Amino acid sequence: MIKAFKYLASLTLIGFISLVLLFNFSPRFKKSAQIKTLDKIGDIAAKRLSENPDVEGSAAAEFINIPIEAREISSGIWQATGVGNAHIITTKSGDVLFDTGLSTQVPKQIKVLNDAVDDLNISHIIVSHSHADHQGGVKFWKDDETQIITHAEFAEEQRYLTELQDYFWGRNRTLFPFMPETPPRLNLLAYGGVEPTQTVSNGEPLKFSQGGVEFEIYALPGAEGADNIVLWLPQKKILFSGDFFGPFFPQFPNIFTMRGEKIRKPAEYIQSLNVIISLGPDMIVPSHKDPIIDKVIIDSGLVKMRDAVGYVHDAVVDGMNAGKTVEQLMTDIKLPPNLSLTQQHGKVSWAVKSIWEYYATWFHFDKTTELYAVPQDNVYVDIVSLAGGAALTQKAQDYIAQDKPLEALHILNMVLGVQMDNKMALEARKAALQTLLKRAEMGDQNSYEIYWLNYRLRETQASLDAQ
Repeated sequence: MIKAFKYLASLTLIGFISLVLLFNFSPRFKKSAQIKTLDKIGDIAAKRLSENPDVEGSAAAEFINIPIEAREISSGIWQATGVGNAHIITTKSGDVLFDTGLSTQVPKQIKVLNDAVDDLNISHIIVSHSHADHQGGVKFWKDDETQIITHAEFAEEQRYLTELQDYFWGRNRTLFPFMPETPPRLNLLAYGGVEPTQTVSNGEPLKFSQGGVEFEIYALPGAEGADNIVLWLPQKKILFSGDFFGPFFPQFPNIFTMRGEKIRKPAEYIQSLNVIISLGPDMIVPSHKDPIIDKVIIDSGLVKMRDAVGYVHDAVVDGMNAGKTVEQLMTDIKLPPNLSLTQQHGKVSWAVKSIWEYYATWFHFDKTTELYAVPQDNVYVDIVSLAGGAALTQKAQDYIAQDKPLEALHILNMVLGVQMDNKMALEARKAALQTLLKRAEMGDQNSYEIYWLNYRLRETQASLDAQ
């Protein structure tokens, strides 16, 4: 009996050692194990998100709840849906993947595409830009021979997003409270690490043929960053746009990102739109949401986006030359009716400020104190002690009654900067924020503005509840 037990134990040990050796020396087995592990992690994350009350009713919920499935959007072209779509263009000599989705959804996207496409063999991975929901699956799709194509600026964009990951994560989590407290450190989920084998530079498109299919890759910055590229299939007149247009088409672009990132360059975006207009796509396939197939909407939308960005850009430049302040221009510059676009993602007034500061930096030549590291907050205690917290709060309430919530918030910033537990001031701030939220929901419906105002309301309510 003891001999039998020892024999079984030795077999178990040999099996364990074999598995370890197989994991360490067989890339295929290792990748398979990683994908299975990642799939379990993704299931847990999806379950937690579905149970999180902060997700319900948010604009982000629309993307989180998209089912993962494969669909043929044109002959030989497949899309795996999800938070970020992944696309396969099949050819007789290997298949091309455009964008790779979010890492936690990659296992299911790989499965549905493998089920849909016989003998899937990825020769190229084209990454539209460096954001995690577009490059998250590269490490799981690629093999040693896979060509990875990005914009020439991809490495730099990935570098700064990696180095500032903790800072940006905190800002993102403020807007999206259902996110985990810290960014993922586990290698399976960690951001970055994509090393392109070939890059595309502005004004120098990369063109190649494979299995009878023509591929053209254009570097078109100014949309979701300096490293944006698109894929054009001239034979089918299909454009894979990544995030070039954002989550809606057409829309006013998100030149300014509240979550934090470099300012996008409006003049470059106009040039990039002109390139796409010259291509004349019959279908646009974004990496979020559904393809756009109405030719009339595509043609008119492209022109309207270009002309709207151009209008705002030129109005800012004219206003700066006329000596107007940035606040005046944020108030005055509106899209004319013929250029009206949704501002759910990008907002005109924020673009005005971004364009101003892109060209003229953060020093507006009006306040000496902007040049030094002493903020206004340092004198709040003096103002409150001189005027009195009650009197200032009453003035803020008067502004609220006059439907001037922003003036009220300026005053309340002083009061609450000194008297953080001032209940009357907190109640007034809550009322001012509720007014702004109602305006946002009834007006532009900009998702980031709504996220921010909801965050400030939660914060204010928490302070009131603590009392």
